[in-house]
Amino acid sequence: MNTQLDASIPVLTEVIPLEEISSEDTGGFSAPAASGATEVSDSLDDQVREHGAISEEQWQLLEQTLRENVLKQVLARVDFVLEHRVRDSLADVLQTAVSGLAEEIRTGLKNSLEDVVTRAVNQEITKAKILK
Repeated sequence: MNTQLDASIPVLTEVIPLEEISSEDTGGFSAPAASGATEVSDSLDDQVREHGAISEEQWQLLEQTLRENVLKQVLARVDFVLEHRVRDSLADVLQTAVSGLAEEIRTGLKNSLEDVVTRAVNQEITKAKILK
C-alpha cells in the first residue's frame, strides 16, 4: 500500500479539529448550520480543549440542538416528498377521472348519433313510402 496516502486517512480514534475541514475536503458541499448549533459547537470545542470534558448540561444542550437541526432537515424533506406524492396521486386520480369522463362522453355521443341517424332514416323511409 502507499504509506503516503495512508497517512492522510484519519483513523477512528483520531480527533479531527473543525479548522481542518474545509469546503475543498467536502467537495464544495457545505451543509447549512443553524446559528445556535455553531455557537454551541464552538463553545463545546473550546471547553473540551481547555478541560478535556463536557458537562452534563452542555451534553443536553448539544443533544437538543442536534435534535432540532435534524428535525428541521427531516421536516423540510418530508414536505418535499409529501408534495411529490400528492402530485403523483392527484395526477393518477385526475387521469382516471378524465378517462371515465371521456368514456361517458363517447357513449353519450354514440347514443345521440344513433338516435339522430335512426330518426333521419325513418323520415326518409316515410317520405319514400308517401311518394310511391
